[in-house]
Amino acid sequence: METGDWQLVWFTVWVSLLSTLLILPFGLAISWLLARRKWQGKSIVETLVSMSLFMPPVATGLILLKLLGRRGLIGGFLHDRFDLEIVFTWRGVVAAMCVMSFPLLVRSARMAIEGVNPRLEQIARTLGAGNWRVFCTITLPLASRGIVSGMLLAFARALGEFGATIMVAGNIPGRTSTLSLAIFQSVQIGHDDRAIRLLGVSLILAFAAVWTSEWVMRRGKH
Repeated sequence: METGDWQLVWFTVWVSLLSTLLILPFGLAISWLLARRKWQGKSIVETLVSMSLFMPPVATGLILLKLLGRRGLIGGFLHDRFDLEIVFTWRGVVAAMCVMSFPLLVRSARMAIEGVNPRLEQIARTLGAGNWRVFCTITLPLASRGIVSGMLLAFARALGEFGATIMVAGNIPGRTSTLSLAIFQSVQIGHDDRAIRLLGVSLILAFAAVWTSEWVMRRGKH
């Protein structure tokens, strides 16, 4: 592959990894609340978290475009206060990936936390440990395999993100173009050879992430 193609691959991997790390603390917090607490409106939050899995990605992208644009609620605030642009920048790519991969992380992490015996947490509390210490020393270590698996699935989902990304960030070569966008563009202009090469790289990365996720979960069953 050409140098530009490798740069494209590294950019895609970098923003996918960044998006996964950014959603991790929020994903863990939501997962813990859904797994360990009963509260009014819980079913609504559960539904909202999963929405991006079932909505058309371009619809999710349109919502993000309206929110993150200069006239949007979030984008306007960031532009006016910090002179920060989101739409049609690499930040827009990361934002789209975060939203689209978030449900996969939450689902895996929630199941992992629900699999931790609550009695172990209760015993720690009776010995004087607070909720934060219980989470860090009991819940998190015991649920770590499921959480890591969810992170890998979220990373794989981010690698393949297309619809929301093209709405929020466009397809600007060298700035916002990812593997998925480059494959689409190559097919559109008749560069099928390049599209096949990029497709091969995309398949290898996705397979590696999903296989590793399954391997982590299988290890936890032995």
